[in-house]
Amino acid sequence: MRLFHSEEPPLELDACKACGVVWFDPQEFETVPEGFLESSEAARLRGVEADAKWRLERLQERDNTDAGPDEAWKTIPALFGFPVESETPGLSRRPWVTWSLAALIAAVSLWAFFHLEAAVRTFGFIPAQAWRYGGLTFLTSFLLHGDVLHLAGNLYFFLIFGDNVEDYLGRWRYLVVILTATVAADVVHLLANPAATVPAIGASGGISGVIVFYALQFPRARLGFLFRYFFYFRWVRMPAWFALVLWLLLQSVTVVLQMRGYSNVAATAHLGGAAAGFFFWLAWRKL
Repeated sequence: MRLFHSEEPPLELDACKACGVVWFDPQEFETVPEGFLESSEAARLRGVEADAKWRLERLQERDNTDAGPDEAWKTIPALFGFPVESETPGLSRRPWVTWSLAALIAAVSLWAFFHLEAAVRTFGFIPAQAWRYGGLTFLTSFLLHGDVLHLAGNLYFFLIFGDNVEDYLGRWRYLVVILTATVAADVVHLLANPAATVPAIGASGGISGVIVFYALQFPRARLGFLFRYFFYFRWVRMPAWFALVLWLLLQSVTVVLQMRGYSNVAATAHLGGAAAGFFFWLAWRKL
């Protein structure tokens, strides 16, 4: 009920709050002051417009959450369970260090595939023999991979996250992060099982440092994942900080499986590299 004050005795009108309709009793319409109906209708229309705008914004938010990436090629890595960049910071320079290291890793790994067992035994990181060649295997293990899928997965993560981190840090700081994370990964792997004689290979320890730095420095960057259940497909987007939380939980579970002998993934190395990435983020987050 709305009470309208005028020079005449107060006018009381019946109104439906839900639908915005006002109705008059007999003889009431003639007593309505001039301009009242026009102003009331304008206010009602403004309310309807505001409500429609709000509903449209909510629908757009829902659509954006479920929408796939603009580039069609990103569907391919998503089908294999890899995240794809959806809303990420632009680059101010070309990521030459990322591209060069990725090319070096690919070249060395592809060369080693032709005599993989010998290459892994010679240049892989073996905790029980950590100081072979003066400790050189702390770095050479970074360049070797067990198969094409292992190589492709690491290169993918390196390329999509490394370019933004390199752009933010600059080339030399970026190199320091990668090298330190690689060594830290091997050190933690060594401390977890110093008597192990199985060689550890792969760039994932160093890349873990890059991933953590990326997620902490660009927490609102959005990543897309393609959820699949038989023939049901749906895109799910989440901020980088939330994806990092899920990744850390997965690594923690994998560490337990590794320590119990159920996994050949060196998750302890991943956490070592992640710790290095976190350290450098604390030091350089306000460049």
